[in-house]
Amino acid sequence: MNPSPKQVSPIAWVPTLYFAMGMPFVVLNMVCTLMYKGMGVSDAQIAFWTSLIMLPWTLKPLWSPFLEMYRTKKFFVVLTQILSGICFALVAFALNLPNFFAITIAILAVIAMSGATHDIAADGTYMSVLSNEEQARWIGWQGAFYNIAKIAATGGLVYLAGTFIDSFGVTKAWMIIMLIIAAIMVVVGLYHFFVLPTDSKGAHNNSSLSESLHELWAVFVKFFQKKHIFYYLCFIILYRFAEGFVMKIVPLFLKAPRTEQGLGLSEQEIGLCYGTFGAAAFVIGSILAGYYIAHRGLQKSLFSLAIVFNLPFVAYTLLAIYQPTSLWLIGGGIVLEYFGYGFGFVGLTLFMMQQIAPGEHQMSHYAFASGIMNLGVMLPGMMSGAVSDALGYRNFFVFVLFCTIPALLITWFVPFTYPDKKTK
Repeated sequence: MNPSPKQVSPIAWVPTLYFAMGMPFVVLNMVCTLMYKGMGVSDAQIAFWTSLIMLPWTLKPLWSPFLEMYRTKKFFVVLTQILSGICFALVAFALNLPNFFAITIAILAVIAMSGATHDIAADGTYMSVLSNEEQARWIGWQGAFYNIAKIAATGGLVYLAGTFIDSFGVTKAWMIIMLIIAAIMVVVGLYHFFVLPTDSKGAHNNSSLSESLHELWAVFVKFFQKKHIFYYLCFIILYRFAEGFVMKIVPLFLKAPRTEQGLGLSEQEIGLCYGTFGAAAFVIGSILAGYYIAHRGLQKSLFSLAIVFNLPFVAYTLLAIYQPTSLWLIGGGIVLEYFGYGFGFVGLTLFMMQQIAPGEHQMSHYAFASGIMNLGVMLPGMMSGAVSDALGYRNFFVFVLFCTIPALLITWFVPFTYPDKKTK
């Protein structure tokens, strides 16, 4: 008994759907790095394995056509939310085991596969149930609640973990946090079972498996026939290359003792910085970037967006060199990171939409581009722990500054296939 799309207001399901999309991604990408750090796992192992398990978000375009063939999008949304919740509970119980790291990484890999599949089905629900006008109307809610999940995880849950550590110890504290996440995902999944509308086009696609594979191959070939495509692929990989190195290391750097070139922050302090001022800076940066591009046009704005995107790495280099004790100074670096990310990432997103995706298979080609972009973050992330261990935090961030040079050079010379939206 599924409600028709028109019977359920988007306010009832869009916020919860995108909150559920953001939660597993952020927990795997950032929160687990702090969990493992507190439990004594080395930086190299943390960075490598928590980066590798993000691979499904890169490869998800490869199995997206098959979700159209079996069941409804709602079925996969509910299934993956509940599956992710069950797996987070398994992570909680596995933390007590002697070989907890290998077991929990394996379970987190299942969550990553489930989360990537959830993203396909959730975006599919959003696009198929809502009209173009409704999609535009609710896009702000979509982005807001995805980032609320990020705030709740890196801010609230990390802060809560620090509080629990003082009372119960590291292992039990993180067990409680994982069980809270599990409960959230299961409750949201049950809620969506009753509330989420079903795609009005029906559950099945009449194409056979061989026809779907042939269509996928045709879409793939046409993607690589686009003008400037290999330059564009280098561009979207290098644009976030430096970020890929620092994404896993920054939380470890904030947590590491000062005797090891870290800043020695507690989980509460990290959660406070990420969940309040950092989150606000991200939203402000994203909004300002939108107005900035609207005023100047993407082609004129792209290089300056890339500069702002890479500014936080200068701030972290200074923090690593001087190791300030002031939480205001450290928080200022985190604010700059989030502002730069929010401001600069908009340019890359719009470039993929306006220069890479246009054509017969716009949605699929955008998915390919975003998947390759994630690969450009994942690969340096896998290497970041080993590089950090070899160089130390101080020299590591200096190394990252040199990694920004290719990004800025390729952005300066990037060609535009289609006319910029802003012309004078």
